[in-house]
Amino acid sequence: MGDSNVRQRLAVGLLLLGLAWLAVGCGSRGRVAPGDTSISTQTIENKGSDTLVNVALAWAEAYMHLHPEVRISVTGGGSGIGIAALINGTVDIANASREMKKEEKEAALANGISPVEFIVARDAIAVVVNPSNPVDRLTLQQISDIYTGKISNWRQVGGENRPIVLLSRESNSGTHVYFLENVIRLGKKDSVLLFAPDTLLMPSSEGISAEIRQNPNAIGYDGLGYVTPDQKTVAVAREPQGPYVLPSVETVNDASYPISRPLYMYTAGEPTGQVKAYLEWVLAEGQALVSELGFVPLQ
Repeated sequence: MGDSNVRQRLAVGLLLLGLAWLAVGCGSRGRVAPGDTSISTQTIENKGSDTLVNVALAWAEAYMHLHPEVRISVTGGGSGIGIAALINGTVDIANASREMKKEEKEAALANGISPVEFIVARDAIAVVVNPSNPVDRLTLQQISDIYTGKISNWRQVGGENRPIVLLSRESNSGTHVYFLENVIRLGKKDSVLLFAPDTLLMPSSEGISAEIRQNPNAIGYDGLGYVTPDQKTVAVAREPQGPYVLPSVETVNDASYPISRPLYMYTAGEPTGQVKAYLEWVLAEGQALVSELGFVPLQ
């Protein structure tokens, strides 16, 4: 009788051990190491640009509705944050509103990662002021002079005798980097111009919008998809003689608006499996969502 009890307990123990190993095995299939893009991948980690975050969330939601077996986790933080995560191997896709820098690509390669770039949409950067501000048009040179402090009063560009309050995104923002290189420095590679020291760095698009609404002296910039009706968008010209052009899908596509850019997704090497399938969808059917959120779909 005692031997029978021992055998029963041993059998139960082996059964529980087997179930435990089965649970571990199932759990390991549910958790996927970042960067693993095999066809069995169920979770896609997507991180980076705050400019892209809204459209990335819309893409993820629509795709998961079509493919309930796939989970896509989308977070912002800025282009630099997403690219750093890609370099560190902690995301599958990095969103960026600027190209990867040379030193970022070198850091990725040194870590055994070969970044692959995908242009997923286009965007206009709108220059915005308070609706009470009479200034409604500026040249690129005037915007550069404003943000470097050379022009510090609205009267100098046809407005009222008021000090100009400068608003910018923080330095980890791809929009900040693009604006510095292509507006403040006017695309000149040898330029060392910087934002004026008194520029207020805002942590988000919402922060810029809120300050523009309450401050009649403020000027800011942001992706077109984040401009709200209670902000006034300034028409921009490359030269003083014009034309002065407002940002829109049409003026980005015909290249008449001077401050427009591609938006990017980066992967660690050529994507495969679920990541490849998702990016193919973003570049095809997913483009239908782009214009709904104020961005410019690929033609």
